[in-house]
This record gives sequence, structure tokens and C-alpha cells, in this order.
Amino acid sequence: MKPLHRHVVNTSRKVLCTAALAASLTTAAVVTNTPTAGAGESEPTPDSPQATDRGDARLDLPGLVADPPAPPGAVAPEGASGIPGTALDAYKRAAVSVAAALPHCNLPWELVAGIGRVESVHASGYGLKSDGSTEKPIRGPRLDGNGYAEIKDTDKGEWDADTEYDRAVGPLQFIPSTWKTWGADGNGDGRRDPNNIYDAALGAGLYLCAGDRDLSDPAKLDQAILSYNNSRDYVNSVLGYMRQYKDGGAAEVPNPPAGNYPTPPVTAPLPTPHPPAPQPSAPKPSSPKPPAQPEKPKPTAPRLAKFELVGDPELKAETGAALTPGAKFKAVLSDGKPAVGQKVVFAVEADTTGGTVFQADKKDNAVVLTDAQGFAAVPGLTAGPKDGTFSFRASAYDADNFTVVLKGTVTAKPVANLLVRADHGTKPLEAVAGTGVKDFQLVATYQGLPVAGTKTSAGLVVKDAAGVWVPVDPAKATGPYFKGQDGKKLFTLDLAPSGADGKITLPELFTTDVEPGTYFLRVVTPEKVELLLELKITAPATPDPTPTPTAPTPTATATKR
Repeated sequence: MKPLHRHVVNTSRKVLCTAALAASLTTAAVVTNTPTAGAGESEPTPDSPQATDRGDARLDLPGLVADPPAPPGAVAPEGASGIPGTALDAYKRAAVSVAAALPHCNLPWELVAGIGRVESVHASGYGLKSDGSTEKPIRGPRLDGNGYAEIKDTDKGEWDADTEYDRAVGPLQFIPSTWKTWGADGNGDGRRDPNNIYDAALGAGLYLCAGDRDLSDPAKLDQAILSYNNSRDYVNSVLGYMRQYKDGGAAEVPNPPAGNYPTPPVTAPLPTPHPPAPQPSAPKPSSPKPPAQPEKPKPTAPRLAKFELVGDPELKAETGAALTPGAKFKAVLSDGKPAVGQKVVFAVEADTTGGTVFQADKKDNAVVLTDAQGFAAVPGLTAGPKDGTFSFRASAYDADNFTVVLKGTVTAKPVANLLVRADHGTKPLEAVAGTGVKDFQLVATYQGLPVAGTKTSAGLVVKDAAGVWVPVDPAKATGPYFKGQDGKKLFTLDLAPSGADGKITLPELFTTDVEPGTYFLRVVTPEKVELLLELKITAPATPDPTPTPTAPTPTATATKR
């Protein structure tokens, strides 16, 4: 749905003429699209994140931009303050919407306007557009505890482009965690964007009315503003502007263009405003002046215009496995050149896998800068320990938020359902007593395919009286054995997990001092998949005796007579 108001118009007259229509439209939007419209919502407190000392995002703007006068012929009292037309429309529309949904609150649009004036000068200097968006993002100081309250990141950089700490965002300076609860769709476009002044104004109105507040009560009004920013100077400034708009009036002025103005020191006190004095009329010239030559438009710096997926979008891995995405993202500027050094935020969200994270720091978010060709490669991930799905968000930030969302899947690793001999033999393993059984291998398989990472244990077993195979008693066992690191005999041993080829190598079985005979070794997985191996230990061969040599028989000698 397109925004209801696309162009700057005289909002004062339009709201009065179309209040009934606006009420019917915006009430539906508030009630059906915003989970925070109920009058019984819990009340924000002065110690809530929104009420922290979050710095000053206001711009130090030239006078005509910061406080523009009412244009000649405007329907407004003399001395009225000018408010950019789109901002004025947003404030009044928010008040109409809240009045329809929460009539007991008595929210004046001037209160929302006062907050908008203090927080961002009605988004002046940021290039406020007629649809409520801005050319330049509005982000407050980093809330890292250095001069401000410390608020760790709550939105994975979705709104503030910061994945470590939060920043207040948008023309009404919402903390991301507050926007998550109070975000609203003020222009009926189906989105809740704190950077859009229509959405932000409605969200602020609902927030201020929380807890069944009646803002016609000065104490409740004071309490509401303190819950927005827990500062007495802030309350005084907001009330000052609110009264200025009520007493002196407010006239619609054109939306000012974006500017490059310095931010004032964060320690500067917020002003208590007063209605501006009427400007004296300029004297009439004695002679006509030649028409002023139009200024040549200044070239604008190229902006981020495109952010697109390049490569394989599939994100799929087995539980616990490394996931190296083939996807990367390209950022392109409005002049067609690659956006070099563009910050891209990657985040794992809606995760049901028990924790799919980036390999580098084990976090569920990462920030990457685009290279000389404008590409940002997705860092390696480690799949979570459970099968499930996750959303993978890639966002690039400029005046707009460019976002691409992919779906990831983590599947369970196959579990071995069979252990087989690597030599495919069926005969018993044979060894001569005193020698060892070495380099014997098994293979863990699932449906005939090797399974990596299968854990097993091996142990000597005997049959009990019931004919069930049970582990041998280590104190009485006399059969083949493994050796521990200390050289002691072990009759059970946990084996190293199977490799990528599914193979499990059996450590050496020793047979020193083992009586010849038949023994049985059982290899079993945690899932009770087992293989029984028969071991045949034979006695050393007895050498044939060497015959004893006999003395030769003497030969008889003839004698003469």
C-alpha cells in the first residue's frame, strides 16, 4: 500500500477536513498492525532503555532551517513557528490515530511535535521526503557507556548499523529495543520503520500513552516525557516547544533539503524555546533589480543504489559442521560504480538450530566491508547442534536500508547403523601369545555409506549365566588388554571417532602373559550399534628337539699270530 499522503500539502486544513476518514483508516492500522495499541499496556519507567541519557542527535542548523518562519499567506497566527509539511502531517495524523484507538489518552499533536523538535529538529537537515523517509540516516551517539548509558546491541545492527552497541535512530530517536515493542506503521505501507517520521510519530504517541495515561493530567504528562528521556532539561524543552506550537501556532513550510551541518557538543544544554519575534518587513527597493541568476545545482555525492545477492544462495549443512557459503553481496552506487568500503551487516535470526554462529568469533552477527569491486563475502559459519532452520539477513546502510534475507537449513548428521570390519573378513583375529593385535580397522556406515565422527568404545566381554554378553571383571580378567598412558592394563577403552572415511582404528591389543584360548571383544556406539570380534590366542610353537650326536663305534684290528 502506498503512503496516504505523497506530497506536501496544507496539513492543518487537510486534517480538519478528513479527520473522520483518517480515524477510520488509522484506527484499523493501529489496532491490527501494532501490538502495542491496547490501553492496558505496561507503562515505561524512567529507568527503561528509552529513558537513558542517549546524547543529542540534533543538528546545529542555520536559523531559517532550524526554526523556519511561516510563509506569507499561511493560515497561522502571527509569529507562528514553521514545521516541515511532512513532519506536521505525521504529528497530526499520529494524534488522530491515537485518539481513535486510545481516546482516554488526550494526546496533543503538539507534544509529539515538541519531541520531534528536540530530537531532530523535525528531521530538518536530513533531507525529509514527502513519504516520511529521509535522505540521510538519523543516528544518535553510540551508547557504549562512554559519556552515555551503556546499552549492548539489541537489533543486530538492523536499524542503527552497529552490532556491538545500540544507538537511538530516526527523527524521534527510538532505542532499537524500544522500537521492537512500540514500533508502528503510521503511513499504511506495511512496514514499521523508525527512520520514517510517520511510523516514528505514531510509535511515539502510543509509547507516551502507555499504562492508561491521561496526558491532560500535568503529572501524567510529565511522567510520560520523563519515560521518553529521563532528564528535567529535556522535559522543559519539550514542554516549551509544545506550548509554543499551541499558543503561537505552527505553519507548514517546505521540507528543507539535506545539509552537512556539525553536531553540537553533547554537553550542550537543551534550550527552552520561546516564540520567535515577528520579522520586520524588508523595505521596498527604489528601483527594480535585475533578476537573480539561478544557482547551478551542486553535484550530489553518489549514494548506495543497489545491493544484490551474487552466487549460490543455498545455506545448508549438517549439525555442528562448518558452513562456507558460496554467496556474496555486491553494493553499487548511483553512478554505477562499486561501493567500496560499504559496511554490510550479516545476522543469523529466527534460529531453531540451537546456535548457528560465525566461525571467527562465535557470534550470530558480523560486519564486513565491501572490497574494491563492491563485494562482501559471507564469512564462514558453524551450523548449530540441532537440526532446524534460520534466517540469514544481509543489510547495507545508507540513506535507505538495503536488506536481503536468505533461509538456512541444518540437518542432523547421519548416525551409523552398522559397524563392519574394514578387511571384510569373517575369521577370528589370531595372535600368538606374547605378540599384539595391531592396525585392525572397523568402518562405521549408514545405509552402506561411511559416517564420520562416530564414537565407539571397545571392551573385553564374556557371557554371564543367562547367556548375555557382559564386560569382564578387570580384577579377574586374564585375556588380551589395552594399555593406558600410565602403562596399566585396560579392558575397556573409548576409541577415537571415525574419520571422514568412516574408519576406526583399534589400538594395539597386548597378549603378554595371556593364556592361549578364545576371547571376545565388543565394539559399541552410544546408539548401541555393536560388532563382536572373536580373538584367538595361540601358544607359541614348541621347537623340535635337536638330536644328540653319538660316538663312533671302534673298528676291530687284526693281529698277527
